[in-house]
Amino acid sequence: MKTVYDVQQLLKRFGTIIYIGNRIAELEMMEDEVRELYQTGCIETADYQTAVYVLKKEAARLRENGRSQTNE
Repeated sequence: MKTVYDVQQLLKRFGTIIYIGNRIAELEMMEDEVRELYQTGCIETADYQTAVYVLKKEAARLRENGRSQTNE
C-alpha cells in the first residue's frame, strides 16, 4: 500500500466507499474506517499502520498546500 487509492481499494474489499466532497474529511473518515477494521481483527497490524501513515501523509500535504495557497 503506497497511495490513497490503495487504501481505498482495501476499504472497498470490505464494502466501504467514502465520498464526502471534502478531501481532508474523506481522509479522516477513511482513517476511522481502517482503525475499526483493525480493531475488529479484519486487517493485519502492518496493513493498518501503512494505511494510517499514507492517509496522514496525504492529509498533511493537503493542509500544507492549502496554507501556502492562502499566503500568496
